[in-house]
Amino acid sequence: MSPFSQKQGLKGTKGMSEKNTDQGKRQFLVAATTVAGGVAAGAAAVPFVASMLPSERAKAAGAPVEVDLTALAPGERVTVEWQGKPVWVVRRTKEMLDTIRGNDANVADPKSQKKMQPAYATNEFRSIKEEFLVVVGICTHLGCSPVGKFAKQAEAFDPNWQGGFYCPCHGSLFDLAGRVYKNKPAPDNLVVPPYKFLSDTRIVIGEDTKGA
Repeated sequence: MSPFSQKQGLKGTKGMSEKNTDQGKRQFLVAATTVAGGVAAGAAAVPFVASMLPSERAKAAGAPVEVDLTALAPGERVTVEWQGKPVWVVRRTKEMLDTIRGNDANVADPKSQKKMQPAYATNEFRSIKEEFLVVVGICTHLGCSPVGKFAKQAEAFDPNWQGGFYCPCHGSLFDLAGRVYKNKPAPDNLVVPPYKFLSDTRIVIGEDTKGA
C-alpha cells in the first residue's frame, strides 16, 4: 500500500472516530438537557402542588379540640392548644368558687359586661358549669401568659391574694373566674372561648353551645 493510501486510510478512520464522538456528545447533551428539564419541571411542580393542598397543621390549629376531663382533679388545670393559643381548663373546688363570690369589689368588670365571653358564660363564674373554668391563657394587656397562683395566701404582689392568675410581665392580676383586678395594666377579663360539653367529662373547645 502506498504511503498516500495509508494516509487516506488513517484520515478516514480518524474522521469517522471524531464523527462518532461528536454524535455521542450530542446525544449525551440532549439526554442531559432533557433530564435537567424534567428535574426542573418536577422541582417547580412540587411547591405548586403543595401550595394547593391545605396544611394539616393549619387545619388542626383552627379545628375544634376535644378535652377529656376525667383525670382532672379538683384544684388542677390542664392546658390545650386551640387556634395556636393556650386554653386553660381549671376544675375549681368549692373554696375556689367561694373566693369568686367575695371578690367583686377587687375586680374591674365584676359582672362581665364586656364581651370577653359567649352569652352562655356571662354569669358569676363565667362558665357553663360552675366547677369548670375555660379561658384563653393570654393576658389582655400585651399578650403575655399569666401563671396560675391558685392558693389563697399572701403573695409578694398581693398580701391578701385570693387565688387566680398572675402575669409577671407587667403585674396584671385575674381572679379564678378570669376577671381582671382594678388598676392593673390589663384592660379586660381573660377571654372565654366558645365551647360546649359533650358529656359530664368531655368538652369541645371551638364550638358554641345553646342556652345560658
